[in-house]
Amino acid sequence: MKHKKIVDLFPGKNVVRNEGKKYSDMLNDLIKPFENDFPDGMDIDDVIGFGCTVWNLACMSQSLPEKDYNKMLSSNPFPEQMGNILKKMIELKNKKFANYDRYIDDYVLEEKNGELVLTVLTTEKEAFMNKIMSEVPDFQPEKADFEEAYINRTAIVVKPLQAFFDWLNELCPEDAINEVSEVNVYLIDDNIEYIEKWLKINFDGIFKMELEGWHTDKKKWPKKRSYKMFRQWFSVDISTMVYDMEKNPVYKELL
Repeated sequence: MKHKKIVDLFPGKNVVRNEGKKYSDMLNDLIKPFENDFPDGMDIDDVIGFGCTVWNLACMSQSLPEKDYNKMLSSNPFPEQMGNILKKMIELKNKKFANYDRYIDDYVLEEKNGELVLTVLTTEKEAFMNKIMSEVPDFQPEKADFEEAYINRTAIVVKPLQAFFDWLNELCPEDAINEVSEVNVYLIDDNIEYIEKWLKINFDGIFKMELEGWHTDKKKWPKKRSYKMFRQWFSVDISTMVYDMEKNPVYKELL
């Protein structure tokens, strides 16, 4: 019943409950440090609407070319006081919530048991930008420069073969699987000339990552892993031309 009530807040829209951190909580956290800085004439709806605009502009600053981002800023003129708050809030969003890149499409503020409760509707970048372009006809995002997007990496694409699935299905016969829709990609220095030689030296690190992705009990892993076995269990495709089409930096956990 609770889920249905949330869906009904946004009639006519396909709503899927977010299973992770609530965007409404993050939006509140973004607004709270500045609540005393807003002009006295702004009511709570105005503040939340401004916060939604800030959130979306911050998302754009991480994904749009600077020229397009500045165009979007100019389409949202604010008085000087609000402009200063806008800048500080964008910096905070990109610092504290950089990994949360869904856009806020709509919100509802309602009273429950004497308290105001905020619910937000989020959408993915592509859908939100399509909506923006329909509302701002003269806005056309700058096309990506494929040559400038080239990065100095070689991609090794590893896909499980039937021998891998046979091992996995023997361990978990109740959840048998014989194909995957997604594969793992490993990036290495593009100056490495002999990829096969590199793989013969480093295959076991990739082997372990593939095994752990499906079964974390290392005692069940094959003990005598060889390069021959690796090639029997996985297909390997190599791409020496890798392009990063996004503006925001790649997030990398240190190994």
